[in-house]
Amino acid sequence: MDRERAIAFTLNAEPTRCRVEARSHLGDLLRLEYGLTSVHLGCEHGVCGACTVLVDGHAVRSCLMLAVQADGAVVETIEGLTERGAIADLQDAFHVRNALQCGYCTPGMLTTATELLSQNTTPSRAAIRAAIGGNYCRCTGYQAIVDAIATTAAARATAAAPEAGE
Repeated sequence: MDRERAIAFTLNAEPTRCRVEARSHLGDLLRLEYGLTSVHLGCEHGVCGACTVLVDGHAVRSCLMLAVQADGAVVETIEGLTERGAIADLQDAFHVRNALQCGYCTPGMLTTATELLSQNTTPSRAAIRAAIGGNYCRCTGYQAIVDAIATTAAARATAAAPEAGE
């Protein structure tokens, strides 16, 4: 009985193929086979949010998703989002607002915020709190993180607004 499966998916804008054990998790694949260390395997129960990645644009807990489920999907990690500049403003806001300290939760927070801002360009503070509610942070408290996401949303909305007189 073959316990491995061949899968093909897009990882951070690069097509990739590999063989995985049918029971291995996406988080383990990303960390161990691809060296993507932003995928933190904290609780391994889907509770802390540290392993959050985007799969087809949706934030998922990679510790709960089987690697074989990524077959045919587009998977993005902080490394890929950073490389293509998709979250530079969000990362800057986290820095300016001191929304990170130890950094362990930061990739999951940024990924969750990326999904939120792609679905809701002007989220309320309550919507931001609800979106990051599944991501634990033990260092900063959540106020600075909410501030950083709100600041990014406001800046993006201002940049997207047509100039007066157009």
